[in-house]
Amino acid sequence: MQKKKGSKMNRKLKSALALIAVTAMSVTTFAACGSSSSSDSSKGKVYYLNFKPEAADEWTDLAAEYTKETGVEVNVQTAASNTYEQQLKSEMAKSEAPTLFQVNGPVGYANWKNYTADMSGTEVYKQLQNQDVALKDGDKVVGVPYVMETYGLIYNKDILNKYFSTSGAKAKSIKDINSFSKLKAVADDMQSKKDELGIKGAFTSAGFDSSSDWRFKTHLANLPLYYEFKDDNITEQPATIKGTYLPEYKNIFDLYITDSTTEPSQLSSKTGDDANSEFALGEAAFYQNGTWAWSDLQKAGMEVDSVGMMPIYIGAKGEENQGLATGSENYWCINSKASKADQKATADFLKWVITSDNGKEALSQKMGFTTPFKTFSSVKSDNPLVTAAMDDQKSGTTAVSWNFTMMPSEQWKNDLGSALLEYAQGTGNWDGVKSAFVDGWAKEYANAHK
Repeated sequence: MQKKKGSKMNRKLKSALALIAVTAMSVTTFAACGSSSSSDSSKGKVYYLNFKPEAADEWTDLAAEYTKETGVEVNVQTAASNTYEQQLKSEMAKSEAPTLFQVNGPVGYANWKNYTADMSGTEVYKQLQNQDVALKDGDKVVGVPYVMETYGLIYNKDILNKYFSTSGAKAKSIKDINSFSKLKAVADDMQSKKDELGIKGAFTSAGFDSSSDWRFKTHLANLPLYYEFKDDNITEQPATIKGTYLPEYKNIFDLYITDSTTEPSQLSSKTGDDANSEFALGEAAFYQNGTWAWSDLQKAGMEVDSVGMMPIYIGAKGEENQGLATGSENYWCINSKASKADQKATADFLKWVITSDNGKEALSQKMGFTTPFKTFSSVKSDNPLVTAAMDDQKSGTTAVSWNFTMMPSEQWKNDLGSALLEYAQGTGNWDGVKSAFVDGWAKEYANAHK
């Protein structure tokens, strides 16, 4: 019994030793393969920390395709929703840090300005339809947007064409409306002819329900910020603002609430769905919103040929050359701390993404992005608002940049929204709006930089 037991133990020991030997050989072989694939460091490698969870699988597939074609290693990791900044800080502290990451604009850039390589020589920058949309620090290109969105005044072509043919019309075509004075003349006249035109107002309701108020406390508020920052050459979030263009902000907001489908006293309860419905039903000619609104308008029964988009005019000098408000909260940045080989590999990967058939299909079709690159000029969209945005980019006008990415806090927006609503309802005055805009900025900036 002892002998048999001993023999059995010996057999087990031999098997175990053999397994260890095989395992060691496998590890050695794996290590050899690994060192072989990474030994050509001149090729560099790419590590992308992706911001958009909804596109995680598409980026992983795209990375695999690029590696298959080129042999260059591309690692894509995706941050969970609302954790990007936190994860980026964690990953940047590692020895194998991301070579490609993103920021949301000037405020995000301020946190990572020491990690951004100059992208002015990259193909993704050179291929931008409008290089003004790039994120810059002086002459240095620190970020290139890869998703662009556009907003303005969406208009109903059928209603406007009907108006243009009325007696005494203040414009004969949409091209005639290229300033606030023209817009106001047309809107006022339309309001006076609303029964003849079969509408309830020139503009949809400027609702201040949370589903709608962002259109005025964020997107519309971008216009006075844009012109002030442009005048003062501000490219980074300022500690204070002057409110130089608050009178112009008042111009357009007054127009929204007077030439409207809705009495100002009803605005607190009006929703984004209300505005969408009013426009889709032909009850108003103008609707402030963006390229993303088309799916809801289409679902509500609107036809592609009935919809266009024009700039929001506020009465600023030179606005006849102003385009739509086009911007991004998604800027690619190349890590300046990465090796030169890895930086080049990353720039080459981005070039492939925006020029190859696989890359273009992934961005435009699989991920559904509206991209700002010339290489996508042949990619057709069935969204008429995207078509309007692309035509605007090629028109020679100057796009209004997205400066709301510099707004100091959500509280600032909320306080501004409350002040606008009080003003509209008559329970407050414009001085309250001015205080929320200017004094509120300084207060919220100070709170965020304690």
